[in-house]
Amino acid sequence: MQIIALKTTSVNPVDFGAQFRPRILGNWEKSVLAEERQNQILSLVNLNRSISITEIQQRLAVSRETIRRDLLALAEQRKIRKTHGGAISLDTHEPEMAIRQTTNVAGKRAIGRLAAGMIPDGASVILAGGTTVQCTADELLSRQGLQVFTNCIATCTKLGGRNNNRVHILGGEIQPQNQACLGRDATQMLSNYFADFAVIGAGAISPNGMLMDFSREEAELHSLMLQSAQTVIVVADYQKFGRYAPVRVLSLDKVNYLITDREPEADMAEALGLLTVEVLVAQPKKS
Repeated sequence: MQIIALKTTSVNPVDFGAQFRPRILGNWEKSVLAEERQNQILSLVNLNRSISITEIQQRLAVSRETIRRDLLALAEQRKIRKTHGGAISLDTHEPEMAIRQTTNVAGKRAIGRLAAGMIPDGASVILAGGTTVQCTADELLSRQGLQVFTNCIATCTKLGGRNNNRVHILGGEIQPQNQACLGRDATQMLSNYFADFAVIGAGAISPNGMLMDFSREEAELHSLMLQSAQTVIVVADYQKFGRYAPVRVLSLDKVNYLITDREPEADMAEALGLLTVEVLVAQPKKS
């Protein structure tokens, strides 16, 4: 019997699991990923003006600990201001009207409904410009016999020529940013009137309860509006809290009602509690 010897070759075993094993990132790659993530967070903060850690986590699907570290890094770079549970923007430029009209629409409409519910038929009312005040104007479309004083072009169009309303436009230079009239002519005309109600928005509400705006002309007009009505209502969604804008208006102590769409965070609630303003929280309709 002939025996044939077979030649064998040593073969290294194939590690089929290697392709499924997570790759260990180097320090440079980790740095790039962190920078990209922080840029995304900064964009979210600036777009929303203020945002919570929970909201960031929902958008980016990363851990709360990672978000806290990123917010701390951005705050140290003076790109944001870190708050308890989130962050606020340091961008002092007001977003374009088109952007504001699509931001937190449900919240602003809820605020508008609650504010309009305080204003009866036949009342005189001062309405400022801004998207949240325009939501209030939308809810006043069914009212009869209003006398309206406003610097907002859109509000004039909505409420003028219907239900026996009388609408007075506060003249001045039209500001494209807000589609409203501002300047000395507007304030001088308003000084001739006193209304039952005034409804104004806010560019920002500082941590100590100061109303703030983005231009001197707007701040001057809003300040006069606060002093030109029996009942003063400020409408501001939750994104305005704990923020700053370049120009001071007046303290919320001069306001009867502050209507918003979320309970203020603890620090803001404490500051508001020291003032005489009554805070009302509007509930958005459930879809």
